[in-house]
Amino acid sequence: MSRRFRGESQHKVDNKGRVSIPASFRRVLEAGDPNWKSGDNPELVIVYGDHRRDYLECYTMEAIEEVEDKISRMPRGSIQRKALQRLINGQSHPTTVDETGRLVLPAKLRSKIDLEGEAFFIAAGDTFQIWKPETYAKEEEVWADALPDDVDPLAFLDGDIEE
Repeated sequence: MSRRFRGESQHKVDNKGRVSIPASFRRVLEAGDPNWKSGDNPELVIVYGDHRRDYLECYTMEAIEEVEDKISRMPRGSIQRKALQRLINGQSHPTTVDETGRLVLPAKLRSKIDLEGEAFFIAAGDTFQIWKPETYAKEEEVWADALPDDVDPLAFLDGDIEE
């Protein structure tokens, strides 16, 4: 089972905030939850607190624990540690996937990204993001315009692109 999310999809959000998670994403959530057993519902953590983001970041339990371990190694009392503790511990929503493969997104989280009607899911390696489709489309356009027309994005892997 893969421990990386891959792909993108769009799903309806009902008036109670329920939205289906892509099936392949559910398998990664299961693989990334050390307490998951067949027949259980995998757990995840949705981070919503960064005011500069227009999306929700969803972590497997293993991925969020890795982040929390790094935070705990930072100097106690440092501004960086305090900021990350607020974001990762305070401004997050622990949840589970329900029996039908859906997430229930509370009103506070939907309001944060102005989500209603449809949700756009996109993989981000060991996390996935939930966007309002129109916001993602605008972001994608800005991002695409920032790259030179003749760039091969795989060149970034070798560090061959100058800023």
